[in-house]
Amino acid sequence: MKQLQTADYIVFFIYFVAVSLYGYYIYRKKKAQTTDSKDFFLAEGSLTWWAIGASLIASNISAEHFIGMSGSGFALGLAISSYEWMAAATLIIVAIFIIPVYLKNKIYTMPQFLAKRYSDSVSSIMAIFWLLVYVFVNLTSIIYLGALAISSISTISFGWSVFALVLFALFVTLGGMKVIGYTDVVQVLVLIIGGLVTTYLALTLLSDQFGFGKDILKGLSILRKEAPEHFHMIFKPSNPYYKDLPGISVLVGGMLVNNLAYWGCNQYIVQRALGADLKTARKGILFAAFLKLLVPVIAVLPGIVMYVLHSRGMFHAEMADVAGVVKPDHAYPTLMNLLPSGLKGVAFAALTAAVVASLAGKANSISTIFSLDIYKKHINKNASEKKMVGIGKWVVIVSLTIAALIAPALKSLDQAYQFIQEYVGFISPGVLAIFLLGFYWKRTTTAAAMTGALLTIPLSTVLKFLPEWTGGLFPDYPFLDRMGITFVVITATMVVMSLVKPSQAVKDEQSIIKVDTSMFKINAGFAFGSIIIMGILTALYTVFW
Repeated sequence: MKQLQTADYIVFFIYFVAVSLYGYYIYRKKKAQTTDSKDFFLAEGSLTWWAIGASLIASNISAEHFIGMSGSGFALGLAISSYEWMAAATLIIVAIFIIPVYLKNKIYTMPQFLAKRYSDSVSSIMAIFWLLVYVFVNLTSIIYLGALAISSISTISFGWSVFALVLFALFVTLGGMKVIGYTDVVQVLVLIIGGLVTTYLALTLLSDQFGFGKDILKGLSILRKEAPEHFHMIFKPSNPYYKDLPGISVLVGGMLVNNLAYWGCNQYIVQRALGADLKTARKGILFAAFLKLLVPVIAVLPGIVMYVLHSRGMFHAEMADVAGVVKPDHAYPTLMNLLPSGLKGVAFAALTAAVVASLAGKANSISTIFSLDIYKKHINKNASEKKMVGIGKWVVIVSLTIAALIAPALKSLDQAYQFIQEYVGFISPGVLAIFLLGFYWKRTTTAAAMTGALLTIPLSTVLKFLPEWTGGLFPDYPFLDRMGITFVVITATMVVMSLVKPSQAVKDEQSIIKVDTSMFKINAGFAFGSIIIMGILTALYTVFW
């Protein structure tokens, strides 16, 4: 039934009040520091490891997972989990080899690193690219999917759902990174509990439909028996969905490029760890890696359950649009509507928590990049700390407003999760090439970095549309393969340019990025946790290959 009952509203109200009061408590507790720009944007030195880990996941998981990834689970199966499970492995790499570089060199924003390592021109170009992608792809899609879900399980219209989400996100975001970081702990707890409740309902419903009562373990066995094609992690070229997840590329190709760029060179994510010491940052990132292993359980399995139920003739009307076309992204909202009164409120709160946390984190990152790397550098170099915080708050308001106005235009999408991955992937290969060479190869020149920055979007665009423009004369590569090809081409171009015309400029001591092998040493606890994660991943890919 598309309506929240009294019990659901009570549960949601408790969640809303708890998050609001906790956020206000953190804000009041740290109010004396909120006029300091680094404290407002980064919460420097005040986030614990569990707050960092929870904030990483809360910012990462959104409606694109609950709605978009469930939709891809319906269409593609468990293979879509590679984005989550490979991210767990990537987080370990980031914690060992990338975070130490930022912390050692006191890097607070990604454009700051580019300015220090290369030049202000490279920094400004990439800052603009990031702002455009964050506002027009990330923020917009998060708002769209969140509003789609809320309007699907309640009587609230799509437009009012957009308004409510943006208003709630503004309340959290304007308190600064401390409020975001600590409220994210509550948000993660809510979204995991709510997600597990929904998964439990889905599996018991499946078991019941097959005449075995509400047996969750039986539901899991039925799932594998009824949809065996949905339990392969690595697709073959003959698979109709190979273009979405191209075989081995999800392990060592474009998926690695995608994940390293996202988790290691992305202000939105890395920002959570930049205000901490190395030990705290690493513990937080490892905690996030463990949480990533859980995401497919709460996001992908429900989509596969809905696929099996739909295949048996159920929910045809609910899963289709007005033209009768099956829409995979309707899977999760349809399932949520089956929840009993009270539990639907828990799932509703979980979904809202995921959306609001992601919106807050993304808006804060947009605000950070614009304020520190555009406004302070190019508009008002003498801006006071108070002025910077004020500008940051206005940027939050403007960016969320723009995204809210654009969000309804995404209604034509079938799998929004794949849309997000593909179009963010237009800049990811260039970003990763510029950062990795900037970290580890001192001979990389500013001219090479500038070329890489300017080349990434045109090259990605050509690889995507050339087959269409030439009538099929050129191969139509899957977008993950295009990301891998673009990364290799840009890296090779930058290496050749740096060798052919080496830089003659001698940088002063303040502008040199310091990297030494001692930075990459890890303690026994981190090593043990990493081995456990890699062991679990090996087992999962062995069983579901």
